[in-house]
Amino acid sequence: MSRSLSRRLHFSGLGASLIMCGIFAYLNYLCPRTREEIVNILIKGLQRLEYRGYDSAGIGIDSDEKTPDGNNGIMLLKNSGKVKSLEDSIYGNDELDLKRELKTHCGIAHTRWATHGSPNWVNSHPQTSSDENDFIIVHNGIITNYKDIRHYLEKKGYEFKSDTDTEVMAKLMMHIYNTHPHMKFRQIVEHVLRHIEGAFAIACKSTHFPGELVASRLSSPLLVGIRSANRKACDHYPVVYSKAGIWSSSVSFPVLESRGGRGGFLSLTEEDVMGTPVHNATYSPIVHKPALADVCLNGELDGEAEYFIASDASAVIEHTKQVIFLEDYDVASIEDGKLTIHHMKRLDEVDHGAKEIREVQLLNMEIQQLMKGNYRTFMQKEIFEQPESIFNTMRGRVNFETNKVVLGGIKDFLPEIRRCRRLIMLACGTSYHSAVAGRQIVEELTELPVMVELASDFLDRQTPIFRDDVCFFISQSGETADTLNALRYSKSKGALIVGITNVVGSSICRESHCGVHVNAGPEIGVASTKAYTSQILTLVMFALVMSEDSISMQPRRNEIIQALKKLPDQLRSVLETDSVVYNLAKEIYQTKSMLIMGRGYNFSTCLEGALKVKELSYMHCEGIMSGELKHGPLAMVDEQLPIVMVICKDQVYTKSINALQQVHARSGRPIIICDDCVPASDLMGLKRVLRVPYTTDCLQNLLTVVPLQLLSYHLAELNGRNVDRPRNLAKSVTVE
Repeated sequence: MSRSLSRRLHFSGLGASLIMCGIFAYLNYLCPRTREEIVNILIKGLQRLEYRGYDSAGIGIDSDEKTPDGNNGIMLLKNSGKVKSLEDSIYGNDELDLKRELKTHCGIAHTRWATHGSPNWVNSHPQTSSDENDFIIVHNGIITNYKDIRHYLEKKGYEFKSDTDTEVMAKLMMHIYNTHPHMKFRQIVEHVLRHIEGAFAIACKSTHFPGELVASRLSSPLLVGIRSANRKACDHYPVVYSKAGIWSSSVSFPVLESRGGRGGFLSLTEEDVMGTPVHNATYSPIVHKPALADVCLNGELDGEAEYFIASDASAVIEHTKQVIFLEDYDVASIEDGKLTIHHMKRLDEVDHGAKEIREVQLLNMEIQQLMKGNYRTFMQKEIFEQPESIFNTMRGRVNFETNKVVLGGIKDFLPEIRRCRRLIMLACGTSYHSAVAGRQIVEELTELPVMVELASDFLDRQTPIFRDDVCFFISQSGETADTLNALRYSKSKGALIVGITNVVGSSICRESHCGVHVNAGPEIGVASTKAYTSQILTLVMFALVMSEDSISMQPRRNEIIQALKKLPDQLRSVLETDSVVYNLAKEIYQTKSMLIMGRGYNFSTCLEGALKVKELSYMHCEGIMSGELKHGPLAMVDEQLPIVMVICKDQVYTKSINALQQVHARSGRPIIICDDCVPASDLMGLKRVLRVPYTTDCLQNLLTVVPLQLLSYHLAELNGRNVDRPRNLAKSVTVE
């Protein structure tokens, strides 16, 4: 199928202000678990999601009290602060019977990053519909029309206790249930989702539907993990497609005249669906599929099963390796131990030939990869893993005997890429710096113009994109909202989309025409390290693939490929300077500002090093192109200001030495990061020198960035900062 005829993806900017909190849910069906075991699973799931950033946490589980209809009630256990504080408060609660065994149970959990309302108990998730907790929900994302829904519900007599946008969904579920008590749980949730605008991943639980769990997503990642001892799960699940609004003519769901033109609540009448008995409505799916039990359970309809809902795979890997990555508008419903997946068509969405199945994928990560081991922090561990992560990025792709490079994910699209008019690389933050690092070698070997764009600025400008453009979208998580929205914008213009991510099954992976996984392994620390170097290496390998048929480029290609072979050992050598970097950090950690200078291939090293210092130690730091020194930054130079200069024996070496002389003439005392080929005589007698092994110019930035990663780490540690979870930041946070 040509790109023009391929699946049209919904693009409305819904995810442009998405905060990546953490969702985890666990349902055990006919699989007895004590309440303590259930709590442990939920808490452990939240701990696996801590790296995403959060300021409060909570869980919702069954209580010992009974509701008027005889079902178990729901208790909310929430806490501002860390997951450990929540865990301590739960185990310090003497009234909680942790030994009670529950044969079938559903629990939901959440780590919240405040977007609406301060981080306190009331605003923490799960959010509830009432004091009786009839419906509870955990939510990642932002509801943009929540004020309209809240106003409508307040007129109906509902009282709100939190400042969150999420509470409106819980109360709207309650409102729909009160007027339609015969509706299924999934249908109630679908009705809520049809009337909200924004981005979401949700998991819902209700006292009226014991042992049931409903989850859905739009512009926010969510997966379902499956574990069953008595029945073999299939390798795919059919999807039931449904059109929102295919109801009998006697029913007219309320409509809001809003900016987005979607369904809402302002034009309600007494005859709207909220007051129409549900038995008058007829639900009509577009595609009728066989019953899930007939397709997926091999005839074994009874038996225990466990399901896990999570924001990413790190939370479920210790429980199961079988997962389904939900897609936008999917609604996963677990009832009587059976999983069904429905796809909800919005009123403003046309049929775009979406897939009719969701494949069960096998995770290839191990729980050991997620543990700190002997390291103090995840970031320290990930810095020291770079020799292995770099090797894994090349493994199976670079043949050092034949000097061949194969990237299977883009192989079939190479002819089209070679015919393009230009290459555009789009990313945010560290991923943007990797694009800057790779731009020069890609331009050199492809002989194509390469643009590097910040995804947010690219969207602000509505940059012209043409059908013969090739756009690269680089993201560690594959979920960065600005990058994802830029992808959808570019795809709507007909460009070829290439994704470069570190997370299999991420949104960018699924929505790209082709792409490359960087294979750096799980990265838990908020500050990216090993993914950054693997992203640069991926772009270098792309340039090598593109130039494989160019005779004139062969000497250069062979030089780079042979240099790649030495790279892991050279990285190990750089990491041996850790103690030297630590001593340098002790000299400067109390200062308030810092400059990092370089040019050529190492300009990206300066940008990335400055970002690391800022986000980890909270010290002001600027990455400066040495060529711009006389255009302003030189005024800041004195004997007190910490300056790091990156100088390598490459095509800009003479200019870099000239910049060093200018700094030295102004009484500057720079720290030098240089390669082994830089003669000491050129360094003007400076003593604070960090040497890294020499390699070919386009790979030198993979070595020079490591001392800056170590420096930022030690500066943060010396200042008592939380290295893995810097303040105000999250692993996958993006705001427009």
